[in-house]
Amino acid sequence: MGSLNNGLFGGFNGRVGNLVGYMLNGKSVIRTVGHSTKSLTTARKANCEQMTVVNDFLRPNMNFIRSGFRLITAGTDKNFYNEAVSYNKKNAIQGVYPNLSIDYNKALVSMGSLLKADTTTISKHADGIEFKWEVPADLPWRNRNDRAMLLIHFPDARVSTYVLSGSRRHVGTEVVAIDGNLSESRMETYISFIDEDATEISDSVHAGSLNHNDTEIEKKEKVEQTAKAPITVIPKAQPKANPKKTAQQHNSFRWTSSQFNTSSPVYNYTFYAPPS
Repeated sequence: MGSLNNGLFGGFNGRVGNLVGYMLNGKSVIRTVGHSTKSLTTARKANCEQMTVVNDFLRPNMNFIRSGFRLITAGTDKNFYNEAVSYNKKNAIQGVYPNLSIDYNKALVSMGSLLKADTTTISKHADGIEFKWEVPADLPWRNRNDRAMLLIHFPDARVSTYVLSGSRRHVGTEVVAIDGNLSESRMETYISFIDEDATEISDSVHAGSLNHNDTEIEKKEKVEQTAKAPITVIPKAQPKANPKKTAQQHNSFRWTSSQFNTSSPVYNYTFYAPPS
């Protein structure tokens, strides 16, 4: 059931029949809910799988993505999450259906025009994960005090740890505390920068991976190589022709009935030797 926001002629929230009303960036939006009875084609199944893979990656990082894509969608009818889904679905999916996954090196968790991070490294410490980034000697003065935004994503646990306002860019390092129970879990890390006024943000950069499961990667590569490998058709073996039987292999005899008159029928019998 939907509820009216501003009387009979205003927008509404909720569902009425096949209509859904909601607020998007301060505007009332109404859309229909479709229902298809057609069976899914391979292309549609692949599209559904892509959406699942992207959503599994983005949802644990919702708060970070809200900050990371907020500025790029400000003043438009676009939604920060939809924008993040759109970009990563087009650019960060790898593999062939049904073996799809996120290419973490190409994924973005923030998008903007600010100067992005240079060479980055990560390492494990007793206090957490240390991020380091290169501070260029010719770094513009206006970018010295940009704040680092740091994200640690745990794909297997589907949780994340993040810092939205870390060290200043010119410091070049920051340590992010993590749950000790996740210290041996696989980690994918990202770094962005946001200016002091929070009016500009940079594209995120994949800072590195920790506790990578090489065995799973090798399995995935093997599956992809098998899917792309050319198919070799082996010609079907032709049956061997049966050799002609010689006269010695046939034993014949004639039997004539003597119980009747001279017009009695004559029967011929032939026995073949069993195949060798």
